Amino acid sequence: MPKKRSGGGLTTTQQAAKFLGVAALSGVVLAGIALPAAGALGLATKGTVEGFDEIPANLQTPPLSQRTTILDSKGGMIASVYSRDRTVVELKDISPYMQKAIVAIEDARFYKHGAVDLKGILRALNRNVQSGGTAQGASTLTQQYVKNVFVEEAGDDPDKVAQATQQTLGRKIQELKYAIQVEEKLGKKRILTNYLNITFFGQQAYGVEAASQRYFSKSAKDLTLEEAALLAGIVQSPSRYDPVNDPAEATKRRNTVLQRMADVGDVTQAEADKAKATPIKLRVKKPKNGCITAVSGAGFFCDYVHNVFLTDPAFGKTKEDRAKIWNRGGLTIRTTLDPQSQQSVQASIKSHVYKSDKVATAVTLVQPGTGKIMGMGQSKPYGFGPNETQYNYSVDKDMGGSNFGFPTGSTFKPFVAAAAIAQGKPATQVYSSPYEMPYPSVQTCDKPYVNLDGARVPNEDKSEHGPYALKEAMAKSVNTYFIQMVEDIGLCPVTQLTDKLGVVQGNGEKLPQSPAIALGSKGLSPLTMASAYAAFANRGTYCTPVAIESVRTADGASLPVPKTSCSQAMTETTADTINTLLRGVVDSGTGQEAGLTSRDNAGKTGTTDARLNAWFVGYTPNMSGAVWVGSPTQSVKMVNITIGGVYQAKVYGGQVPGPIWRDAMTGALNGVAAPVFNTVNIPDPPRDEEEDRGRPGAGGAKPGKPGKKPGDKNPFPGVSVPPNMIGGNTGGHRGQTNGGTQGP
Repeated sequence: MPKKRSGGGLTTTQQAAKFLGVAALSGVVLAGIALPAAGALGLATKGTVEGFDEIPANLQTPPLSQRTTILDSKGGMIASVYSRDRTVVELKDISPYMQKAIVAIEDARFYKHGAVDLKGILRALNRNVQSGGTAQGASTLTQQYVKNVFVEEAGDDPDKVAQATQQTLGRKIQELKYAIQVEEKLGKKRILTNYLNITFFGQQAYGVEAASQRYFSKSAKDLTLEEAALLAGIVQSPSRYDPVNDPAEATKRRNTVLQRMADVGDVTQAEADKAKATPIKLRVKKPKNGCITAVSGAGFFCDYVHNVFLTDPAFGKTKEDRAKIWNRGGLTIRTTLDPQSQQSVQASIKSHVYKSDKVATAVTLVQPGTGKIMGMGQSKPYGFGPNETQYNYSVDKDMGGSNFGFPTGSTFKPFVAAAAIAQGKPATQVYSSPYEMPYPSVQTCDKPYVNLDGARVPNEDKSEHGPYALKEAMAKSVNTYFIQMVEDIGLCPVTQLTDKLGVVQGNGEKLPQSPAIALGSKGLSPLTMASAYAAFANRGTYCTPVAIESVRTADGASLPVPKTSCSQAMTETTADTINTLLRGVVDSGTGQEAGLTSRDNAGKTGTTDARLNAWFVGYTPNMSGAVWVGSPTQSVKMVNITIGGVYQAKVYGGQVPGPIWRDAMTGALNGVAAPVFNTVNIPDPPRDEEEDRGRPGAGGAKPGKPGKKPGDKNPFPGVSVPPNMIGGNTGGHRGQTNGGTQGP
């Protein structure tokens, strides 16, 4: 519905009726002021006039909605968002031509009358009847201002807007009463200032400063005579007099304003005629609103900031309170986003995965010790077009992400190892690690898990069979080793640790106590994984992720912001041991293609069932990052596929996500200090144990029962596909997924 200011665009008959009504109501209000509130013609009993002797504070200084600016950590612009595009300015920052033009066309006797101008109404009515149009309005600027305040407070709620603009006797009396009191409290200059800041000028521009920028790309203080007249003319009917879509009609209206200014003596007739002869010259600046306009691919981070604001109690006790602050706007939000890191993330994504590819990637970088999100991006851009999306693949569902997150594969194994070490298992722990084995019965925090379906788990290749020690099992990502580790220590220590590391499923639910979680069967988000791994880098201390550093309101006041919460999730020795193990993954294991050459780094690869997902999660002492590659709908098997212009026979975590991580981290850390890990000595197993692997029946498998029968067509028998982000496909005991990973 086109937005129109109060009192504008009425027919002659409507104006006549309005005149008669206003004249009568004016007498009622004046009479009412001289009477006790309860005796004002009994109106209070009808709910039309309450608190007749007091003006609401919001009429004196209405909380005008303005644009909010979102900045990166260095103060650079990320995006501008607003419910209503408005920049509040003082009268001294508004061109005198604009001040005179709006008064001339809307209320020429503004400085001579009170809140109600009966003489002006009579003159306007007569002039409009003669012209057959609506050359002059019938309401005073003060009355229009009062109505605009009511409309502003209604926001975008259609019911409240209808209530604020209803043409009832009680509403008119209330408006007129408030107009009289506003005149007494504020004075003419403040009313004019407030009016010019609150009124709607079309093209999403509220207030004269936004309108001047929208139509002429200049400040309101620099408006010329003809430009000011054009803007003043728009107010009566922004849709009808839109100079962008109907310049001819806008020119006629502008010239009406110019003539009115000459008639009341604001300009000479010669000045008005010269301005009339000047063609409209627009320099339209298109509206730029929302996270879709964010720079450096930061649209998803911008959207995450928005969701943090609407969900975190730091910004208000209720969702409604938080939404009201956000919609009012006028905020300057400085975020944690590091421009160097963000640019590096985007550059790496662009060089490795195309937005038109069948699969997508998401990358998130987090700073250990602070929880600050330093970079966040994905290959499908933020938008509504082909190969674009508004789903943020880096975060959980409640923050704008996918329904379930994405199964993480073997990147979950370091959590199992950390839990085992915390339980006293040595870093040299050896398990038989057969090529294939059934999921064992496992103790949980309450009752044991029992593999009722006989589901089995294999390693990536038949040549992978034990015994293995932890160091080599981690480097080669041996599935059965970690299943045996879970069987040994139970599931409770694992889930207790992941709880401390903030690891929840993408839908917000805690991890189920099933052995398959050891192989990354459940969907998690890249932000969750990057933040959890950051605890390893931070010697065991986990810090909740944060995106906002400060928020300042339009008047310069600071709002409280969410702070990171840091706690010791594991001992320093446990973290140091994991760091030592994961260094081996990038040095000589499955993550060699991800390894950084210029600084200490560690990480883990992961690939899930049917190669629907591939991960690399890694870190240095001062940066942690997670990279996911896969189909958002979990429908693309990454076999014989081209990604980023490169053919891949089979996608591995170290092969596609690994180089993305390497390049993103390299650029993000360029010029940044390169601290080293605290490591521990983990001796290699004795030589005879290594040679023992080739012995038939070794690895704990029962004699005569190898892990896989000759001629089996399915290389991964008994391993079900994990629930995807859309539906939640399940299998196995109590609806839990049986399998979750296929090797590195």
